[in-house]
Amino acid sequence: MDLRKLKTLIDLVSESNISELEITEAEGKVRIVKASLAAPQVAAAPALAAAAPAVESPAAVAEAAAPAEEPCRVIKSPMVGTFYRSASPGAKAFVEVGAVIQEGEPVCIIEAMKIMNEIEADCSGKILRILCENGQAVEFGQPLFQVE
Repeated sequence: MDLRKLKTLIDLVSESNISELEITEAEGKVRIVKASLAAPQVAAAPALAAAAPAVESPAAVAEAAAPAEEPCRVIKSPMVGTFYRSASPGAKAFVEVGAVIQEGEPVCIIEAMKIMNEIEADCSGKILRILCENGQAVEFGQPLFQVE
């Protein structure tokens, strides 16, 4: 399997809500498993040979090289769905990095089963990082925001 095709598959697994993908082709077999909050790991093997070592994506390498941050709280997703930063397309985002929020203030929307669920902050503080992209699929308990 060529490297570009493998990279495309890794990106697809990273951006989707699937946790594992296995593809068998004439020249071998590829299995991509997404770790809980890390980048997907890939094991590739010829048809009858042992698996090759895992390959990390550039995002995982950059994340590992980042300096340790000061302790913070995390606002997590209370459900599986699609993350949205604003109430409607083109509308102003609920929060931006650096914004000071109060407990109970809306921070995002998660769409689940065609229902828009407004997610409220469970703590007060300053938004340090927004951990999801607009329109990204999120899972139960997935970190959405880091709050100082």
